[in-house]
Amino acid sequence: MFKCTASIFPLLLLTMFMACNTENKPANDRSAEQSNAISSVIFPDTLVDHDLAAVSEQLKMNAAVLNSALPIIKLKGLSNDKASAQDLAIADPQFQANLFDKSSKKAFRNEIFNVYESRPQEVPPAYQGKVLYKVEMYNYGLNLSTTAMVDVASRKVVSINEAPQSQPDIPTYLKDLAMQIAAHNPQVIAALGYQPNESQALMANTKTALNNSRCERSLHLCVAPTFIKDDKALWVIVDLTEYRVVGIRWTNTGTTGSVKRVSERSLKFDKIMECYCKKVTALQKQSWKLNYVLTTSDGMRISEVYYNDKLIINNAKLVDWHVSYSNTDGFGYSDAVGCPEFSQAAVVAVTEPRVSDIVENGQVLGFALEQNFSSEQWPKPCNYNYLQRYEFYLDGRFRAAAASLGRGCGNNGTYRPVARIDFAGSTNSFSEWDGKQWKDWEKEQWRLQNAQTVYTPEGYQYRILDNSGTGFYLEPGKGQFHDGGRGDNAYVFVTLKHADKDEGDKDLVTIGPCCNIDYHQGPEKFIEPVAEPIKSTSIVIWYVAQMKNDDTKGHEYCWAESYLENGAYKTHVYPCMSGPMFIPVRK
Repeated sequence: MFKCTASIFPLLLLTMFMACNTENKPANDRSAEQSNAISSVIFPDTLVDHDLAAVSEQLKMNAAVLNSALPIIKLKGLSNDKASAQDLAIADPQFQANLFDKSSKKAFRNEIFNVYESRPQEVPPAYQGKVLYKVEMYNYGLNLSTTAMVDVASRKVVSINEAPQSQPDIPTYLKDLAMQIAAHNPQVIAALGYQPNESQALMANTKTALNNSRCERSLHLCVAPTFIKDDKALWVIVDLTEYRVVGIRWTNTGTTGSVKRVSERSLKFDKIMECYCKKVTALQKQSWKLNYVLTTSDGMRISEVYYNDKLIINNAKLVDWHVSYSNTDGFGYSDAVGCPEFSQAAVVAVTEPRVSDIVENGQVLGFALEQNFSSEQWPKPCNYNYLQRYEFYLDGRFRAAAASLGRGCGNNGTYRPVARIDFAGSTNSFSEWDGKQWKDWEKEQWRLQNAQTVYTPEGYQYRILDNSGTGFYLEPGKGQFHDGGRGDNAYVFVTLKHADKDEGDKDLVTIGPCCNIDYHQGPEKFIEPVAEPIKSTSIVIWYVAQMKNDDTKGHEYCWAESYLENGAYKTHVYPCMSGPMFIPVRK
């Protein structure tokens, strides 16, 4: 258990009690395989591991389940409530929708991977204060995740959602099976020069891919048990769809040990998880009142935002970071940012949220709520550092901002953060300044801010009003906010809010590809193929800024560099801040 208070305990206490105080230390590495790989071997499909006893038992169980009326492998060893949640989900007809191939009627292999108590931000408003359980099922044939939210107390399935081409975290027994497959593989033994103990495998539950194998693009469920030998690591790519080793890869690691120790980093991650991922934090400051939480994949989410006791925002969050390194070849990353553990995030929270005053010329104008998400070896190449920042002002203005702090994988990257803002109210209308007057949008649509965009004399591009005539102007970034931003060149999407559909109220998997240079950034899927009316309704605004990085001396942007000073390395950051300002409409 963790005590989430403001008191300070010594960092290296070996008890598992820690305070939630602010520290800085990075977390997560994406560059090791790219920069340190020295050799890799891909095995042909004929190299199977079915002679392993554990695999034979698994295949027998699979066969029995596939021949049953309900082809779902259940998760064992659950508590009574979790077992009840699993049974209720499995019995639901919607949860069973993809158990069989539609044409051949043959069964797909389906397996319950996880059953756990849902995160605070995932609990629907009607169930706030209740304990709900999340049941995750993986379909091996369709590479599909199906998730059910279950209220065990009332024996009711609250909601069911599907995520194509996605894979939940694997259960412990599959992790153990992957380690056995890796440790007993003849090619692995030959590569190491000895028979490894399966318990020596690290990162056995880390999902991976391997080009030119069926693990590529995560078409199969693949993990990477890793064995340390001297200053190298042997990655063993295990295909859990077919229970076999598909390849091995050596990387250089430097001198390291294989024993996990209680460290500053691990303890810090533990308290971030306990204090800010599993719990909603209430914040009341100046004229504002709101809640915030770190999500599994949508950054920091704020919700129930009040100004002078009036609800103005249901929730807001940062869904994706799309990073493209070529306008022609189309390659890059679709990054998610979120909690350091048990999440889909590629770049994770490394510090606790920070609240600070916004001061100008010695005068307090408001306050900011900030969160950093960073790769472990930042600012080295192919490591990332993102900043999410919400600003709240005494005069009722607010801003949802985001920045890349570099360095990334190249000097020709374009960063596109995908922000989602769900405004309060059910009678909102959205309009655009056409140079002379405000013109209402009748239906869902999108618009690109560019050199031809016209603004009001105050710099406003859009307006959100309710039927009483109150609301906000939207002022996009044009380099005017004195934070180093050079202009957002933003796509703005407006969509109808559907209370009965999962269009972002819950945590989203990555919704758009990394490298599209047009409006296909993800939110368009909630508009196309038929745009719906949005006048006097509940609406959601999606804001996708576009920032091009630059490493030109004296003109750096979205960039970071290490430099030597007094015998030690320091980091110089050149952030590219983006995001709209919302200004209250004065009657």
